[in-house]
Amino acid sequence: MSLYFIRHGQTVANSSHKFNGECDEELNDIGLNQALNAGKQFKDIKIDLVYCSPLIITRQTLEGLNLPKNTPVIFEPRLVERKAGKMNGLDITDELLFDVYLNINNKTKFDGLEPIDEVFSRVHSVLNEIKQKHSDKNVLIVAHGFISRAVYFYFNELPQSGKLGDVMEAFLQNCEVKKYEFN
Repeated sequence: MSLYFIRHGQTVANSSHKFNGECDEELNDIGLNQALNAGKQFKDIKIDLVYCSPLIITRQTLEGLNLPKNTPVIFEPRLVERKAGKMNGLDITDELLFDVYLNINNKTKFDGLEPIDEVFSRVHSVLNEIKQKHSDKNVLIVAHGFISRAVYFYFNELPQSGKLGDVMEAFLQNCEVKKYEFN
């Protein structure tokens, strides 16, 4: 069984380098095209089941992939992007991104910013469920940037520094696909 993960296509918040967290918005034209192009990667891969964040950006991405119409889809709220609280709408600066948003040891508090361990816990519970219930299937997850990190660190060790941004392969670009194997 293989697990595939795709991050949603580009949005206006992505292109303007703003924190967006769990706020829902539609894909922009680039994002829609990214999803269509990403779908070509699944042309020769049989996807048995999809777990998808219920937000519109992930639904539009899934639709753009043009998977067979009979592919079962589970819209899973535990895959919604990390709640960014008061960070929503702020410019993504290196300091905010690497020292606050992606730092497990961060001491700076932003009202409504969901703790990293809580995000990891909910995402890892989905992965445990997939491993237990669908071990004989190829599963695709359609979700978000921070969720891609939670998935990556399910399969890989956290950096000793506690800074998730130190591991760039844990972050996917819009509509980038990553493949994982359960042991």
